[in-house]
Amino acid sequence: MRVNVFSLNGKPRKKIELPKIFQEEIREDLIRRAVVAAQSNRFQPQGRDKLAGKRTSAESWGVGRGVARLPRVKGSRYHAAGRGAFVPMAVGGRIAFPPTPEKKIAKKINLKEKRKAIISAISATAIKELVEARGHRVENVPQIPLIIEDKFQELSSTKDVLDVFSKLGLLDDLERAKVKKIRAGKGKMRGRRYKRRKSVLIVIGEDKGIKKAARNLPGVDVVRAKDLGAEDLAPGGHAGRLTVYTPSAIEQLEERFACMM
Repeated sequence: MRVNVFSLNGKPRKKIELPKIFQEEIREDLIRRAVVAAQSNRFQPQGRDKLAGKRTSAESWGVGRGVARLPRVKGSRYHAAGRGAFVPMAVGGRIAFPPTPEKKIAKKINLKEKRKAIISAISATAIKELVEARGHRVENVPQIPLIIEDKFQELSSTKDVLDVFSKLGLLDDLERAKVKKIRAGKGKMRGRRYKRRKSVLIVIGEDKGIKKAARNLPGVDVVRAKDLGAEDLAPGGHAGRLTVYTPSAIEQLEERFACMM
């Protein structure tokens, strides 16, 4: 499939042939598995000290005294029957079923499946119906996937990036990503109060200033081709993100996944 490479002025400059990775089968199951694996590897293990609530000399009095058999602190002056300790129902006692740091929370995925998921997610960025189904506004975008000349990587000003986006019809999607919503559930109390939509993903061959220039734009992410992952291309496991490539990035992607073709 031959596609146009656009200049910074928004006009077609030349045509290139897209590699086979843009024509692969869409495997939503693999994409979701790869995204879940990437997310689970960022989780911090949570656990409790194995001796928490157990550092006490309390002992049970046994039977025949007319009191419960829970362990009691020796020499307790504040309770005639002795203050309870150690057991879960006692103040300062152990937790009945605490979380353990040994719990396996990371999901694993085979290397070939992971690569296949990334290729599948790349292929999904070339299908306009999937990009629209994900909620992106692409009415004024001249081409899916959108490819911009390598000079785009050298932009160092946010104003210049916005100017290029304006000429290529990407501002509509930036406006969509400005909306912030309050997260449902307890996450809003844990430093994740607001959710913001994902917008344009910029895939580059080399960062010559574009990452700094685009980092303040709402929902915009910049990633090098050699670092590209399934979560970048399909946030939340939903394929079809609006993606901008540079020719050098496409060459690196073709070389990176040549073993899978």
